[in-house]
Amino acid sequence: MLYTNKLAADSPFPAISLPDLQGQQHVLGKTREGASWQLVIIYRGKHCPLCTKYLNQLEGYKSQLADIGVDIVAASGDSREQLQEHAEKLNVSFPLTYGLTEGQMKELGLYISVPRSEQETDHNFAEPGLFVINEKGTVQVVDIANNPFIRPDLEALVNGLSWIRNPENNYPIRGTAPY
Repeated sequence: MLYTNKLAADSPFPAISLPDLQGQQHVLGKTREGASWQLVIIYRGKHCPLCTKYLNQLEGYKSQLADIGVDIVAASGDSREQLQEHAEKLNVSFPLTYGLTEGQMKELGLYISVPRSEQETDHNFAEPGLFVINEKGTVQVVDIANNPFIRPDLEALVNGLSWIRNPENNYPIRGTAPY
């Protein structure tokens, strides 16, 4: 039986630094451009057409997320060369990072898959994960999937984050009751 350690809501988000194609390092969960929260998207890699579609759709919500103080960064275990090829199919302006290691995938509690063939990819890869990190550096929202078909609806996510970010709602981090 397979056991994994999932990153819990309200836990500190690990400091993972990854490069983008311009050579800039991005610390996942550390906001930029004046945002106080960050949406971290972990995607399978260039071999996944559903990831390409999801990332391109996410671009359409970037300004709404910026309006509520949420920055975006995406990461995969792909190599620099794989991201360069994938970037040709992507129309996004948020940072895309590469080189997420298996150890880092495990630290995030992600499901990891073995490629079905060399045509799929040349390395084990993370299945999708979505993390929203708040101003304290802790996990506010977490969604971890074991396949590419299950992902949060972006409109629902953005509307929910807008509601959470409204101070009048005083909405706590959910899922923190002890077992």
